[in-house]
Amino acid sequence: MRHDPVDAVVFDVGRVLYHWDMRHLYEKMTSDSERLETILGEVVTEEWHFLHDAGRPLSEMVLERIALFPDYTAEIRAYATRFNETIPGPVEGSHELVDRLHARNVPLFAITNFAAEFWAGFRPRHRIFDRFGEIVVSGVERIAKPDPAIFALSAERFGHAPERMLFIDDNAANIESAANCGWQVHHFTGADELEADLVDRGLV
Repeated sequence: MRHDPVDAVVFDVGRVLYHWDMRHLYEKMTSDSERLETILGEVVTEEWHFLHDAGRPLSEMVLERIALFPDYTAEIRAYATRFNETIPGPVEGSHELVDRLHARNVPLFAITNFAAEFWAGFRPRHRIFDRFGEIVVSGVERIAKPDPAIFALSAERFGHAPERMLFIDDNAANIESAANCGWQVHHFTGADELEADLVDRGLV
């Protein structure tokens, strides 16, 4: 398959480079399966978490949530203090592809929906990000994917035209938005499929 040239590769972080699931934290806090499903489905939901990714202050969110769900105070506070425990480790094979791209001197960037406070606690622990030139973080910019504004900001920040960059994300809405903004895209389902695409494009 013929592809347009790619000058830079842009990764998402959660569920592309690192596994992320709130269940990993809350399974440690309760052995009651019904309570666990209530925590994940009603209390500390991904939808609620995404407000923080988009820039809402953590302290404000936590206090509001405790007022709504006082019986889950410990779990809500744990979200604020133990977030790294929701990220159990790298997605298999993805970091090797980053290393191979880096070895070929392909410029690497990232766009992540990640809360500013949580990113500050996560980024220093992971040297893989030393490979990346710039990382646009939604919580810092107060703009989250799939808002087209984050892709416009990223293109400006990265210094490459959208049509010359390959954006990799697991979220279909983010992929659609990036494509509508003129980016080349890869909808991530696993490292093997991504490797095949990168090989096809002559990038690794």
